[in-house]
Amino acid sequence: MERPVGIFYAYWAHDWDTDFLPFVDKVKRLGFDLLELHGAILVKKDRAYRLKIKEKAERAGILLSYGIGMSKDNDLSSLDENVRQRGVGFMKKVILAVQEMGGGLLSGTVHSYWPATFPEGMTSKEPILRQSLKSMRELAPFAGDHEVMLNVEVINRFEQFLINTCEEALAYIREVNSPACNILLDTFHMNIEEDSIGDAIRMAGKHLASLHLGEPNRKLPGMGRMPWGEIKNALDDISYTGPLVMEPFINQGGSIARDVAVWRDIVKNPDMDALAEKAATFVKENLR
Repeated sequence: MERPVGIFYAYWAHDWDTDFLPFVDKVKRLGFDLLELHGAILVKKDRAYRLKIKEKAERAGILLSYGIGMSKDNDLSSLDENVRQRGVGFMKKVILAVQEMGGGLLSGTVHSYWPATFPEGMTSKEPILRQSLKSMRELAPFAGDHEVMLNVEVINRFEQFLINTCEEALAYIREVNSPACNILLDTFHMNIEEDSIGDAIRMAGKHLASLHLGEPNRKLPGMGRMPWGEIKNALDDISYTGPLVMEPFINQGGSIARDVAVWRDIVKNPDMDALAEKAATFVKENLR
């Protein structure tokens, strides 16, 4: 299937650690092709639970992908070598869990941690970047050997500092030099950082493995001012066939809202399922 349309489970959840199973039938019913789950939470679940999700998704005809925001104590770019190595060990567990689920895309801050602030007293991020590359040069071949692709997410300056533009991401993955290390772009972050969203997509080209979708205020696609026509043209120009995964956040309350900085209800009294179903139709009609 070209450009499967997906959604991140956290749209409905208040906390990252929750039961993933009900979301499989929900996204199927609402017209999605794919469900994105949290890779780090999967590691906390046992093997039987992971296989139950895999089997349920297969029965429903739902694809699975995985996102992750590594915690600071598992920072893959840490200048503290013990922390960096701990992060590498944890990421390998996540990769093995994803392999157990059938393999596929593992995207996000697979190169550092999130949310992150630039360390006080430093004037250059180069030492941190070198630590990150050290981690990724070990992790990318390991991921490839286990049927997993690691996708470095380009994140805005207010949430991360290491890779803020597609140009920086391309330079990074070229340094890693592995077919198992590619790029995740996100319209929300691109809206902040890129001079042109369309040109950033074209720049990523064959290295764009996944695209996250959301409006500038993180509403669902079709509810705001994102230039979807420009995005569609750029995706066509690079013959993109990967997933289109919505990552909207519209409700306050819980650890998710705190981490993504939702301090008000972005949509008043939303019918969450109805909005998601409408957005799935919008994306299929406008981006495929």
